[in-house]
Amino acid sequence: MQRRNSKPGLLAVLATLVVVSACTIGGVPVGDLETDSKSVELGDAKSVRAEIHMGAGELKVGGGAAKLLDADFAYNVARWRPEVNYTVTGGQGRLEIRQPAGAGGMIGNARYEWDLRFSDSVPLELTVELGAGRADLTLGSLSLGSLELKMGAGETVVDLTGSWKNDVTARIQGGVGKATVRLPQDVGVRVNAHGGIGSINTHGFKRDGDAYVNDAYGKSDVTVRVDVQGGVGEINLELAEAPPVV
Repeated sequence: MQRRNSKPGLLAVLATLVVVSACTIGGVPVGDLETDSKSVELGDAKSVRAEIHMGAGELKVGGGAAKLLDADFAYNVARWRPEVNYTVTGGQGRLEIRQPAGAGGMIGNARYEWDLRFSDSVPLELTVELGAGRADLTLGSLSLGSLELKMGAGETVVDLTGSWKNDVTARIQGGVGKATVRLPQDVGVRVNAHGGIGSINTHGFKRDGDAYVNDAYGKSDVTVRVDVQGGVGEINLELAEAPPVV
């Protein structure tokens, strides 16, 4: 394992300050738990750019949807009902899923949970912007071309293991908290990691100049390229087998 650490004391202080701030801003009335489901048809789009903006809560993203998007939402603050908008222009779809503006941070018994499932067959460019909370992104079954992830405070798991049929580019901007990025063993992977005052840990990789690569890099037909911009928190890069298909 290769590890880069910087200023662990400052890391702990800043993490505490951001998490406390994220959990105490914007007190709101908590009511009964409400659930909503939303499906979005692909329409005439040949490819889609999807943007997810979640200020605070629990997020799950995966594949297996019968339509472009099948989503389930749960929340107990009425004004936090998620906004879902989809348009198609010139064969390009744009899907936006966001927490309403001014919704405030998570406090007390507030619950906010999104379960988003995308079609595996639609070419997809995905942007995810997170605030505080937990996110599990299992993306290996998708027809993903690119991922842009901006982390906040909390814990994030990004699973990019899978039998990719095309090159994939992922850009990850670290925040406060912990992120684990799982990458495939049998597909070429190249990671550039830099910046930040936290730690970036690699498991199973070897150095190639300023980058980290796996044994399949330069040998497979496709390549997963990851650019990691470290933040205050901890980022772990792991080589792993793809999860079983269920």
